[in-house]
Amino acid sequence: MYKVLLVDDEMLLLDSLEIILSLNNMEVIGKANDGNAAIKILESLKVDCDIALVDLNMKGMGGIELIKVMKEKYPKIKILVLTTFYDDKNITEAIAGGADGYLLKDSGKDVILGAVTQIMGGITVLDQKVMVRLTALMNNNLNNNLSNDSDDSTHNTSYDLSIDMTEREKEICSLMVEGLTNRQIAERLYISEGTVKNYISNIYDKTGIHDRVKLIVELKK
Repeated sequence: MYKVLLVDDEMLLLDSLEIILSLNNMEVIGKANDGNAAIKILESLKVDCDIALVDLNMKGMGGIELIKVMKEKYPKIKILVLTTFYDDKNITEAIAGGADGYLLKDSGKDVILGAVTQIMGGITVLDQKVMVRLTALMNNNLNNNLSNDSDDSTHNTSYDLSIDMTEREKEICSLMVEGLTNRQIAERLYISEGTVKNYISNIYDKTGIHDRVKLIVELKK
């Protein structure tokens, strides 16, 4: 049973999330309406917290600052951002700060529950809209770096994506580029989510790229 901390300044959402999680074999061990309250709860807990669902825009200590503080003081706690904002600044700062996932609040309960399970299994989860924005950002940064380093090839890193992939691996790569999550890929291909994870692990090993976002950027070239 995962132990979950909820951080949001909307009490109705906190209560709704608590009900949803509690009905799905998860224990809500605290609810906070800002970052300062969240840290106080963590300091007072006698049990370990597994994952925190964190909003970004809150009075007092906001989500971005809370993510940094939590990753410094409680590095074992996973953090899933659950917000309405997916602008470039919030996305990059949240992920750079150490967020393990980034979903929008309209994702639906099944997606949120699945994201918690995936994150606890070591998988980064990004909303499709967030993935699109992040991929665009990385492409822009990559193009800028290529322009700046055009006279110095030692700064460029190349990956061999012409390696011998199976037809199924190529199919999964295409669906990843579309922004589909592991669960959505599994549903599309009528295979288990665990099988999808195994295929992606093989793709990582074959390409030498062990980051989902970076792999997608390379595949889009």
